[in-house]
Amino acid sequence: MSDTIDDPTNDGSPSAPQNAQTGQSKGFFKRLFASSRTGVKSDENNLKSAMPAGGIKILSDLRVDDVAVPRADISAVANDLKLEEIAKVFKDSGYSRLPVFNENLDKPEGLIHLKDLALKYGFSDKPKRFNLKPMLRPLLYVPPSMKIGVLLQKMQAERIHMALVIDEYGGVDGLVTIEDLIEQVVGAIEDEHDAEEDNFWVEETTGVYLVQARAPLEDFEKVLDADLASNTDDEDIDTLGGLVFMMIGRVPVRGEVIKHPHGFEFEVVDADPRRIKKLRVRRSKTS
Repeated sequence: MSDTIDDPTNDGSPSAPQNAQTGQSKGFFKRLFASSRTGVKSDENNLKSAMPAGGIKILSDLRVDDVAVPRADISAVANDLKLEEIAKVFKDSGYSRLPVFNENLDKPEGLIHLKDLALKYGFSDKPKRFNLKPMLRPLLYVPPSMKIGVLLQKMQAERIHMALVIDEYGGVDGLVTIEDLIEQVVGAIEDEHDAEEDNFWVEETTGVYLVQARAPLEDFEKVLDADLASNTDDEDIDTLGGLVFMMIGRVPVRGEVIKHPHGFEFEVVDADPRRIKKLRVRRSKTS
């Protein structure tokens, strides 16, 4: 795998396309991916012509390592696991695709799709001898510096929807799926249409607000009639999510409750390993 990093002209993907995955994107994404495969510049130009300005900026600015799931958070399976053990990892993780490795994550062999596993072993009354290898699909291997627009184009072109991020020493540093990339683009486009500040939050019950993490902090402070940022040293906090991040110094997990010294609670309703998405804000019961 280290060859994919040593050669600066090599983007790290396998040459063989994946034929097992089929289907075409509809509507916006059909236009987004309706481009030639003749080179990176051509790919970028076609991507830019297919989407609003916010999506263009995301695709051209963000790198793979900006959106990748860190190595420590990757759900994967060893190639010597039994059927029941692999099924349990699928169930516990909630994912439909998992990387498969030999001995450790730095020796990946491909990915297993839940659909393939179910079709081959899930609908038979007669027990079959389990063989994982024939079901393996290829992965992409990409450097952390690759722009997400280029990777998004590559995934659609080669019909390989999972990539491992490879560091300069040939080790696995992270994982990216096509869903991760599309989320970045769609999020940017949705942001452009949220013109009214009321779209950032809704009052569920009296004094309890469901708030998007990107809600402007100054505007939401007016709703609460509180100065939430007064206890922080950073004057550049613009969003509610940024405030919560600065308060605890990390991205909180879903379900976590962060208490503000001014008598408020921030419950994390939705978040992933990279960012906070939605918060529920209420007065603390003791305040």
